[in-house]
Amino acid sequence: MSESITDQLFAALNIVVLELIEDGSFKVIGQIPDWLSQFEPDIASKRDGLTLEKFHFIANFLIDAENYWNSSEPEPLISGIWIETDVSGNEYQFEATAISLRDRKILLIELLKSAYQDKQLIVQKGRENRLIYERLVKEIQKKEILLHCIVHDLGGQISAVATSLELLSSENLTPLARKFLEIGKSQAMQQGMLIREILNAFSSDIESIETFIFDPNLAPDLAIAVQQILDGFRPSFAISNINLSLGSNIDSLEESKVVGEKLHLDRVLFNLVENAFRHSPPQTTVTLDVSDEGEFLLLTVEDEGTGVSPDIANKLFEKFVQGKGKTGRAGLGLYFCRITVESWGGTIGYTLRESGGSRFWVRLRKAV
Repeated sequence: MSESITDQLFAALNIVVLELIEDGSFKVIGQIPDWLSQFEPDIASKRDGLTLEKFHFIANFLIDAENYWNSSEPEPLISGIWIETDVSGNEYQFEATAISLRDRKILLIELLKSAYQDKQLIVQKGRENRLIYERLVKEIQKKEILLHCIVHDLGGQISAVATSLELLSSENLTPLARKFLEIGKSQAMQQGMLIREILNAFSSDIESIETFIFDPNLAPDLAIAVQQILDGFRPSFAISNINLSLGSNIDSLEESKVVGEKLHLDRVLFNLVENAFRHSPPQTTVTLDVSDEGEFLLLTVEDEGTGVSPDIANKLFEKFVQGKGKTGRAGLGLYFCRITVESWGGTIGYTLRESGGSRFWVRLRKAV
Protein backbone atom coordinates (compact mmCIF):
# COMPACT_ATOMS: atom_id res chain seq x y z
CA MET A 1 0.00 0.00 0.00
CA SER A 2 1.49 3.36 -1.01
CA GLU A 3 2.07 6.15 1.52
CA SER A 4 -0.54 8.39 -0.18
CA ILE A 5 -3.24 5.74 0.20
CA THR A 6 -2.18 5.14 3.80
CA ASP A 7 -2.41 8.88 4.50
CA GLN A 8 -5.90 9.03 2.98
CA LEU A 9 -6.94 5.97 4.95
CA PHE A 10 -5.98 7.53 8.31
CA ALA A 11 -7.76 10.76 7.38
CA ALA A 12 -10.88 8.83 6.30
CA LEU A 13 -10.84 7.10 9.70
CA ASN A 14 -10.70 10.53 11.40
CA ILE A 15 -7.20 9.87 12.74
CA VAL A 16 -4.41 12.44 12.70
CA VAL A 17 -0.85 11.07 12.82
CA LEU A 18 1.67 13.24 14.69
CA GLU A 19 5.38 12.86 15.44
CA LEU A 20 7.11 14.38 18.45
CA ILE A 21 10.13 16.41 17.34
CA GLU A 22 13.19 17.63 19.28
CA ASP A 23 11.78 20.98 20.43
CA GLY A 24 8.86 19.21 22.13
CA SER A 25 6.26 20.15 19.51
CA PHE A 26 4.58 17.91 16.96
CA LYS A 27 4.49 17.74 13.18
CA VAL A 28 1.70 16.24 11.08
CA ILE A 29 2.50 13.14 9.09
CA GLY A 30 0.32 12.47 6.08
CA GLN A 31 -3.07 13.94 5.26
CA ILE A 32 -4.85 16.25 7.69
CA PRO A 33 -8.41 15.18 8.66
CA ASP A 34 -11.07 17.88 8.32
CA TRP A 35 -11.96 18.04 12.02
CA LEU A 36 -8.46 19.17 13.08
CA SER A 37 -9.01 22.63 11.60
CA GLN A 38 -11.76 23.20 14.21
CA PHE A 39 -9.00 23.27 16.85
CA GLU A 40 -5.99 24.37 14.77
CA PRO A 41 -7.29 26.95 12.21
CA ASP A 42 -3.78 27.48 10.75
CA ILE A 43 -3.06 23.77 10.35
CA ALA A 44 -3.13 23.90 6.54
CA SER A 45 -0.11 26.23 6.42
CA LYS A 46 1.51 25.11 9.66
CA ARG A 47 2.17 21.37 9.70
CA ASP A 48 5.12 21.63 12.08
CA GLY A 49 5.49 23.11 15.54
CA LEU A 50 2.07 22.06 16.83
CA THR A 51 1.79 22.37 20.64
CA LEU A 52 -1.69 20.82 20.93
CA GLU A 53 -2.49 23.40 23.59
CA LYS A 54 -6.11 23.48 22.37
CA PHE A 55 -6.43 19.85 23.50
CA HIS A 56 -6.49 20.34 27.27
CA PHE A 57 -6.53 16.63 28.13
CA ILE A 58 -3.47 15.86 26.01
CA ALA A 59 -1.13 17.74 28.36
CA ASN A 60 -1.71 15.12 31.08
CA PHE A 61 -1.55 12.20 28.70
CA LEU A 62 1.76 13.40 27.19
CA ILE A 63 3.46 12.95 30.59
CA ASP A 64 2.60 9.24 30.49
CA ALA A 65 3.35 9.08 26.77
CA GLU A 66 6.87 10.50 27.28
CA ASN A 67 7.60 7.81 29.88
CA TYR A 68 6.24 5.23 27.46
CA TRP A 69 8.40 6.45 24.55
CA ASN A 70 11.50 6.32 26.76
CA SER A 71 10.74 2.74 27.81
CA SER A 72 10.81 -0.48 25.80
CA GLU A 73 7.12 -1.33 26.19
CA PRO A 74 5.94 -3.24 23.08
CA GLU A 75 2.23 -2.49 23.48
CA PRO A 76 0.76 0.93 22.52
CA LEU A 77 -0.33 3.32 25.29
CA ILE A 78 -4.00 4.36 25.03
CA SER A 79 -5.38 7.45 26.73
CA GLY A 80 -8.99 6.51 27.09
CA ILE A 81 -11.89 8.67 25.88
CA TRP A 82 -12.05 12.41 26.58
CA ILE A 83 -14.24 15.28 25.38
CA GLU A 84 -13.10 18.60 23.88
CA THR A 85 -15.15 21.67 22.87
CA ASP A 86 -14.29 23.71 19.78
CA VAL A 87 -14.58 27.48 19.37
CA SER A 88 -18.22 27.13 18.33
CA GLY A 89 -19.13 25.18 21.49
CA ASN A 90 -19.48 21.81 19.75
CA GLU A 91 -18.37 18.75 21.70
CA TYR A 92 -16.05 16.10 20.22
CA GLN A 93 -14.96 12.77 21.67
CA PHE A 94 -11.32 11.74 21.22
CA GLU A 95 -8.94 8.94 22.07
CA ALA A 96 -5.15 9.16 21.77
CA THR A 97 -2.58 6.39 21.24
CA ALA A 98 1.18 6.64 21.78
CA ILE A 99 3.37 4.32 19.64
CA SER A 100 7.10 3.87 19.12
CA LEU A 101 8.16 3.10 15.52
CA ARG A 102 11.88 2.78 14.76
CA ASP A 103 12.78 5.22 17.55
CA ARG A 104 10.19 7.70 16.28
CA LYS A 105 7.66 8.95 18.84
CA ILE A 106 4.24 8.74 17.18
CA LEU A 107 0.97 10.09 18.57
CA LEU A 108 -2.40 9.17 17.02
CA ILE A 109 -5.48 11.23 17.87
CA GLU A 110 -8.80 9.75 16.76
CA LEU A 111 -12.19 11.47 16.52
CA LEU A 112 -14.51 8.71 17.71
CA LYS A 113 -18.01 9.63 16.49
CA SER A 114 -20.00 6.36 16.19
CA ALA A 115 -17.33 4.36 18.03
CA TYR A 116 -17.88 6.56 21.07
CA GLN A 117 -21.62 6.01 20.91
CA ASP A 118 -21.12 2.25 20.68
CA LYS A 119 -18.86 2.27 23.72
CA GLN A 120 -21.33 4.41 25.63
CA LEU A 121 -24.13 1.98 24.79
CA ILE A 122 -22.01 -0.92 26.08
CA VAL A 123 -21.24 0.91 29.31
CA GLN A 124 -24.88 1.91 29.74
CA LYS A 125 -26.04 -1.65 29.09
CA GLY A 126 -23.56 -2.94 31.65
CA ARG A 127 -24.86 -0.49 34.24
CA GLU A 128 -28.46 -1.46 33.49
CA ASN A 129 -27.65 -5.16 33.81
CA ARG A 130 -25.90 -4.50 37.10
CA LEU A 131 -28.95 -2.68 38.46
CA ILE A 132 -31.23 -5.51 37.30
CA TYR A 133 -28.97 -8.06 38.99
CA GLU A 134 -28.92 -6.10 42.26
CA ARG A 135 -32.71 -5.78 42.21
CA LEU A 136 -33.02 -9.51 41.55
CA VAL A 137 -30.75 -10.36 44.48
CA LYS A 138 -32.79 -8.11 46.77
CA GLU A 139 -36.05 -9.72 45.62
CA ILE A 140 -34.66 -13.20 46.23
CA GLN A 141 -33.54 -12.17 49.71
CA LYS A 142 -36.97 -10.70 50.47
CA LYS A 143 -38.74 -13.88 49.34
CA GLU A 144 -36.43 -16.16 51.34
CA ILE A 145 -36.89 -14.03 54.47
CA LEU A 146 -40.65 -14.04 53.90
CA LEU A 147 -40.68 -17.80 53.42
CA HIS A 148 -38.62 -18.26 56.58
CA CYS A 149 -41.10 -16.15 58.57
CA ILE A 150 -44.11 -17.99 57.13
CA VAL A 151 -42.57 -21.36 57.92
CA HIS A 152 -41.88 -20.28 61.50
CA ASP A 153 -45.51 -19.15 61.91
CA LEU A 154 -46.81 -22.40 60.42
CA GLY A 155 -44.55 -24.37 62.71
CA GLY A 156 -46.08 -22.73 65.77
CA GLN A 157 -49.63 -23.43 64.59
CA ILE A 158 -48.90 -27.06 63.69
CA SER A 159 -47.31 -27.55 67.09
CA ALA A 160 -50.47 -26.21 68.76
CA VAL A 161 -52.67 -28.50 66.65
CA ALA A 162 -50.52 -31.54 67.50
CA THR A 163 -50.67 -30.71 71.21
CA SER A 164 -54.45 -30.34 71.09
CA LEU A 165 -54.85 -33.68 69.32
CA GLU A 166 -52.60 -35.33 71.87
CA LEU A 167 -54.79 -33.99 74.68
CA LEU A 168 -57.89 -35.29 72.92
CA SER A 169 -56.42 -38.78 72.80
CA SER A 170 -56.84 -39.03 76.61
CA GLU A 171 -60.59 -38.45 76.32
CA ASN A 172 -63.24 -41.16 76.16
CA LEU A 173 -63.76 -41.39 72.38
CA THR A 174 -65.67 -43.79 70.18
CA PRO A 175 -63.61 -46.13 68.02
CA LEU A 176 -64.50 -44.13 64.91
CA ALA A 177 -63.58 -40.82 66.55
CA ARG A 178 -60.28 -42.29 67.75
CA LYS A 179 -59.56 -43.46 64.19
CA PHE A 180 -60.09 -39.95 62.87
CA LEU A 181 -57.99 -38.59 65.73
CA GLU A 182 -55.07 -40.83 64.76
CA ILE A 183 -55.38 -39.66 61.15
CA GLY A 184 -55.22 -36.06 62.31
CA LYS A 185 -52.19 -36.74 64.50
CA SER A 186 -50.44 -38.49 61.62
CA GLN A 187 -51.12 -35.60 59.23
CA ALA A 188 -49.98 -33.02 61.81
CA MET A 189 -46.74 -34.96 62.29
CA GLN A 190 -46.11 -35.07 58.54
CA GLN A 191 -46.73 -31.33 58.23
CA GLY A 192 -44.33 -30.70 61.10
CA MET A 193 -41.66 -32.79 59.37
CA LEU A 194 -42.21 -30.87 56.13
CA ILE A 195 -41.84 -27.53 57.90
CA ARG A 196 -38.65 -28.67 59.63
CA GLU A 197 -37.28 -29.84 56.29
CA ILE A 198 -37.87 -26.42 54.76
CA LEU A 199 -36.32 -24.66 57.74
CA ASN A 200 -33.31 -26.94 57.72
CA ALA A 201 -32.70 -26.34 54.03
CA PHE A 202 -32.82 -22.56 54.28
CA SER A 203 -30.93 -22.29 57.55
CA SER A 204 -28.24 -24.65 56.26
CA ASP A 205 -27.45 -22.17 53.49
CA ILE A 206 -26.30 -19.66 56.06
CA GLU A 207 -25.32 -21.61 59.14
CA SER A 208 -24.07 -25.13 58.43
CA ILE A 209 -21.82 -24.26 55.50
CA GLU A 210 -20.27 -21.21 57.16
CA THR A 211 -19.84 -22.62 60.67
CA PHE A 212 -18.61 -26.17 60.03
CA ILE A 213 -15.24 -26.80 61.68
CA PHE A 214 -13.94 -30.34 61.44
CA ASP A 215 -12.83 -32.04 64.65
CA PRO A 216 -10.89 -35.28 63.90
CA ASN A 217 -11.84 -36.62 67.31
CA LEU A 218 -15.52 -36.44 66.36
CA ALA A 219 -15.17 -37.81 62.83
CA PRO A 220 -18.22 -39.98 62.00
CA ASP A 221 -17.79 -43.58 60.89
CA LEU A 222 -19.47 -43.93 57.49
CA ALA A 223 -19.68 -47.73 57.60
CA ILE A 224 -21.37 -47.70 61.00
CA ALA A 225 -23.75 -44.93 59.90
CA VAL A 226 -24.73 -46.94 56.82
CA GLN A 227 -25.39 -50.05 58.90
CA GLN A 228 -27.50 -48.07 61.38
CA ILE A 229 -29.62 -46.44 58.67
CA LEU A 230 -30.08 -49.83 57.01
CA ASP A 231 -31.30 -51.38 60.26
CA GLY A 232 -33.67 -48.50 60.85
CA PHE A 233 -35.30 -48.80 57.41
CA ARG A 234 -35.64 -52.60 57.32
CA PRO A 235 -39.20 -52.70 58.76
CA SER A 236 -40.52 -50.12 56.26
CA PHE A 237 -38.89 -51.92 53.33
CA ALA A 238 -40.20 -55.29 54.53
CA ILE A 239 -43.80 -54.04 54.78
CA SER A 240 -43.57 -52.63 51.22
CA ASN A 241 -41.99 -55.86 49.95
CA ILE A 242 -38.79 -54.10 48.88
CA ASN A 243 -35.39 -55.67 49.49
CA LEU A 244 -32.77 -53.60 51.31
CA SER A 245 -29.24 -54.96 51.02
CA LEU A 246 -25.64 -54.06 51.78
CA GLY A 247 -22.94 -54.19 49.08
CA SER A 248 -19.77 -56.24 49.31
CA ASN A 249 -17.20 -53.39 49.23
CA ILE A 250 -18.05 -52.06 52.67
CA ASP A 251 -16.71 -55.20 54.39
CA SER A 252 -13.22 -54.71 52.96
CA LEU A 253 -12.75 -51.16 54.29
CA GLU A 254 -9.73 -50.65 56.51
CA GLU A 255 -10.74 -47.12 57.55
CA SER A 256 -14.27 -45.72 57.36
CA LYS A 257 -14.14 -42.43 59.27
CA VAL A 258 -14.80 -39.36 57.12
CA VAL A 259 -14.70 -35.57 57.28
CA GLY A 260 -18.17 -34.54 58.38
CA GLU A 261 -20.56 -34.34 61.29
CA LYS A 262 -22.50 -37.32 62.68
CA LEU A 263 -25.98 -35.80 62.90
CA HIS A 264 -25.92 -34.31 59.41
CA LEU A 265 -24.34 -37.45 57.95
CA ASP A 266 -27.27 -39.46 59.32
CA ARG A 267 -29.68 -37.01 57.72
CA VAL A 268 -27.91 -37.28 54.36
CA LEU A 269 -28.14 -41.07 54.51
CA PHE A 270 -31.77 -40.90 55.62
CA ASN A 271 -32.70 -38.63 52.70
CA LEU A 272 -30.96 -40.81 50.11
CA VAL A 273 -32.40 -44.09 51.39
CA GLU A 274 -35.86 -42.63 51.92
CA ASN A 275 -35.73 -41.22 48.39
CA ALA A 276 -34.85 -44.67 47.01
CA PHE A 277 -37.65 -46.24 49.09
CA ARG A 278 -40.31 -43.88 47.68
CA HIS A 279 -39.26 -44.58 44.09
CA SER A 280 -38.85 -48.35 44.33
CA PRO A 281 -41.73 -50.66 43.31
CA PRO A 282 -42.35 -53.96 45.16
CA GLN A 283 -40.10 -56.92 44.40
CA THR A 284 -37.09 -54.69 43.70
CA THR A 285 -33.85 -54.08 45.61
CA VAL A 286 -32.16 -51.03 47.10
CA THR A 287 -28.43 -51.50 47.71
CA LEU A 288 -26.13 -49.43 49.93
CA ASP A 289 -22.37 -49.72 49.66
CA VAL A 290 -19.16 -47.90 50.56
CA SER A 291 -15.93 -48.34 48.58
CA ASP A 292 -12.37 -47.09 49.10
CA GLU A 293 -11.02 -44.49 46.63
CA GLY A 294 -7.64 -43.62 48.13
CA GLU A 295 -8.10 -40.34 49.99
CA PHE A 296 -11.88 -40.63 49.70
CA LEU A 297 -14.73 -43.01 50.48
CA LEU A 298 -17.53 -43.43 47.95
CA LEU A 299 -21.04 -44.06 49.25
CA THR A 300 -23.59 -45.38 46.73
CA VAL A 301 -27.35 -45.87 47.01
CA GLU A 302 -28.80 -47.82 44.06
CA ASP A 303 -32.41 -48.69 43.33
CA GLU A 304 -34.29 -50.49 40.56
CA GLY A 305 -37.04 -47.95 40.06
CA THR A 306 -37.90 -45.94 36.95
CA GLY A 307 -34.98 -43.53 37.34
CA VAL A 308 -35.07 -39.74 37.27
CA SER A 309 -36.89 -37.87 34.53
CA PRO A 310 -34.38 -36.29 32.08
CA ASP A 311 -36.04 -32.87 32.45
CA ILE A 312 -34.99 -32.61 36.11
CA ALA A 313 -31.83 -34.74 36.16
CA ASN A 314 -29.54 -31.71 35.81
CA LYS A 315 -31.20 -29.79 38.66
CA LEU A 316 -31.93 -32.60 41.10
CA PHE A 317 -29.93 -30.99 43.89
CA GLU A 318 -31.54 -27.55 43.67
CA LYS A 319 -34.26 -26.19 45.93
CA PHE A 320 -37.86 -27.34 45.41
CA VAL A 321 -37.08 -29.82 42.64
CA GLN A 322 -39.19 -32.97 42.70
CA GLY A 323 -40.45 -35.55 40.26
CA LYS A 324 -43.87 -35.40 38.70
CA GLY A 325 -46.66 -36.84 40.76
CA LYS A 326 -44.60 -36.85 43.98
CA THR A 327 -46.94 -34.93 46.25
CA GLY A 328 -46.40 -34.14 49.88
CA ARG A 329 -42.69 -33.42 49.51
CA ALA A 330 -40.98 -30.06 49.49
CA GLY A 331 -38.24 -31.02 47.07
CA LEU A 332 -35.56 -30.08 49.60
CA GLY A 333 -34.08 -33.42 50.69
CA LEU A 334 -31.49 -33.71 47.93
CA TYR A 335 -30.77 -29.98 48.14
CA PHE A 336 -29.94 -30.40 51.82
CA CYS A 337 -27.69 -33.35 50.94
CA ARG A 338 -25.75 -31.27 48.41
CA ILE A 339 -25.08 -28.20 50.57
CA THR A 340 -24.16 -30.43 53.53
CA VAL A 341 -21.76 -32.65 51.59
CA GLU A 342 -20.17 -29.67 49.83
CA SER A 343 -19.65 -27.88 53.17
CA TRP A 344 -17.44 -30.84 54.13
CA GLY A 345 -15.41 -30.60 50.92
CA GLY A 346 -17.18 -33.59 49.37
CA THR A 347 -19.23 -34.10 46.23
CA ILE A 348 -22.58 -35.67 45.43
CA GLY A 349 -24.17 -36.76 42.17
CA TYR A 350 -26.60 -38.95 40.29
CA THR A 351 -26.29 -41.39 37.40
CA LEU A 352 -28.80 -43.58 35.61
CA ARG A 353 -28.06 -47.29 36.02
CA GLU A 354 -27.58 -49.22 32.78
CA SER A 355 -29.91 -51.97 34.01
CA GLY A 356 -32.53 -49.42 35.08
CA GLY A 357 -33.06 -47.35 38.19
CA SER A 358 -31.02 -44.67 39.93
CA ARG A 359 -27.57 -44.50 41.47
CA PHE A 360 -26.88 -41.68 43.91
CA TRP A 361 -23.29 -41.29 45.10
CA VAL A 362 -21.50 -39.25 47.75
CA ARG A 363 -17.71 -38.86 47.83
CA LEU A 364 -16.28 -37.85 51.21
CA ARG A 365 -12.69 -37.27 52.26
CA LYS A 366 -11.24 -39.70 54.79
CA ALA A 367 -10.64 -38.32 58.26
CA VAL A 368 -7.06 -39.64 58.40
